[in-house]
Amino acid sequence: MNRREFGGLTAATALAMAGPFRAFADETCQSPYMPKITGQEEFVYVWTLGVEGMGDEQDKMVTVDLRPGSPTRGEVIHSLSVGGRNEAHHGGFSADRRYFWTGGLDTNRIFIFDIHSDPAAPKLHKVIETFVTDSGGVVGPHTFFALPGSMMITGLSNQDDHGGRTALVEYNDDGDYVATYWMPTADDMQGAVAVDGAVADGYGYDIRALIRKNIMLTSSFTGWSNYMMDFGQMLQDAEAMKRFGNSMVLWDLHTRQPRKVFNVPGAPLEVRFPWGPNANYAFSTTALTSQLWLIYEDDHGEWQAKSVADIGNPEDIPLPVDISIAADDQTLWVNSFMDGKTRLFDISDPHHPSQIYEKTIDRQVNMVSQSWDGKRVYFSSSLLANWDKKGDDDVQYLRAYNWDGKELVEDFNIDFYAAGLGRAHIMRFGSSALYSA
Repeated sequence: MNRREFGGLTAATALAMAGPFRAFADETCQSPYMPKITGQEEFVYVWTLGVEGMGDEQDKMVTVDLRPGSPTRGEVIHSLSVGGRNEAHHGGFSADRRYFWTGGLDTNRIFIFDIHSDPAAPKLHKVIETFVTDSGGVVGPHTFFALPGSMMITGLSNQDDHGGRTALVEYNDDGDYVATYWMPTADDMQGAVAVDGAVADGYGYDIRALIRKNIMLTSSFTGWSNYMMDFGQMLQDAEAMKRFGNSMVLWDLHTRQPRKVFNVPGAPLEVRFPWGPNANYAFSTTALTSQLWLIYEDDHGEWQAKSVADIGNPEDIPLPVDISIAADDQTLWVNSFMDGKTRLFDISDPHHPSQIYEKTIDRQVNMVSQSWDGKRVYFSSSLLANWDKKGDDDVQYLRAYNWDGKELVEDFNIDFYAAGLGRAHIMRFGSSALYSA
């Protein structure tokens, strides 16, 4: 089969390719090529930034026990260091869920962990040291999005000027380089059409796909020169504040060609599609303008983008970060870093979302993952090493809550600094049931 033909696979076909897996639990908003799963998660893997002078100072994969009735439930049961501090950031499972790919935004190293051999104790399977040269100059491997037989990786920057111009980079499941797909720019639209006054800035950040519509959607952030700068210094640097993305790009999933560029000002970050069979839309939030955006297919089959809600008070710049749509497509969790809050939006009418709940998690909060049944919600703390708060406000944790539909009730809290682990960033769930015969 030609690699391009993978884009036309149905979710059922992808599931069949993945093998005879039993049901288990997963956070929502993952690649639709992975099995759709329900039940109780057994582990959470936390990709963690090393801190100078703390523990072994290295980035690490931390495993926390979530098994009901386990004597170590809510505790760290395994930690695997990878060598050095790489600005550990995002990661994602391969489509067969046997490997967990993660990246370092500073060193551009990619770490592939074997999850299936012993889900309670992942081991390092492979390290890719050649991302920049493989890709033709892409810097900052960010999102790892599973496709059947391959991994699509978004970049944040480039080696020429460390600015926001970047690309998508594809590897096969063995870790071999496949291709680079540069983001469209005003000077090289690559056949894409800019709509509503959009300017193709060439920036990148997140990626998600809607298989039945044959589309990928990417967002935009900022380059290495900004994300490796001290946050307070950057806020005072007028030129640096101009170097943020203001666009989202709609791609042809099958051909990997950009089709449309949308005007989404203010650095749109996470992209999330719902699961419903007729849900032809996605949400994103803008970090700098604190807005919730809807990218949707209209009645004429054309894709559009519009702002549909404010997140907190935009004038306060709460800095929306991670988001998570519930599996029933009715609600959306939105975290904001600066005020340490999570907010829940009713998105039953995606064109008119409304906030129905909020809670302060701590002095800062970044990532959110929820179980498939929506009853458990997990939060982690670190944004970027140089952007995390300072002094007493620099809290680092994994925190678990139970959600009864009305209130988040804390289940357990792991202080990553007290444990000498570092800064807790992205989370992914695991279960031994996945690999049982």
